[in-house]
Amino acid sequence: MKVEFNIVGIPGIIRTLNSLPAEVVSSKGGPVKAALARGARLIRDEAKANLERSIAVRGADSTGTTVRSVIASRGKAPNDGNGERYLVRVKKRTFENAKGFRTSTLMTANLMEYGSAHQAAEPWLRPAVASRGQESIEVMVAELQRRLELIVRRLAAQNGGQR
Repeated sequence: MKVEFNIVGIPGIIRTLNSLPAEVVSSKGGPVKAALARGARLIRDEAKANLERSIAVRGADSTGTTVRSVIASRGKAPNDGNGERYLVRVKKRTFENAKGFRTSTLMTANLMEYGSAHQAAEPWLRPAVASRGQESIEVMVAELQRRLELIVRRLAAQNGGQR
């Protein structure tokens, strides 16, 4: 099944984006990447705090490896190939847990978030998104506006003060 829809005005937006200077639409992400990274770090920090609290509530022995493995990283571009994506995720590392068994950070984090037949779920990532998501969006928008304004000022100075 395929769903298609047409958004009016897209050709104009594409023309506008194509006319922007390289500083704004660089392959390295430019100001969009930096703004997304800042918002993702806000959620990452909340997720780490939630994970630490969940571990402490259980009274479990912890090496801290799983908490240190929660990262914000640049993801692959969306399927259409255009755009930016930032992820808050757990970097996979294999380690010996506090009881001396080999395990991985990804498995530990998934068990905490979703639970299992033997362990109740202790969500730590979803609550971070729910509690800081709106603030993250506001931070991203403000950061993007700030960075675009800096680019506009720099380009205006290079062109003799004309905007």
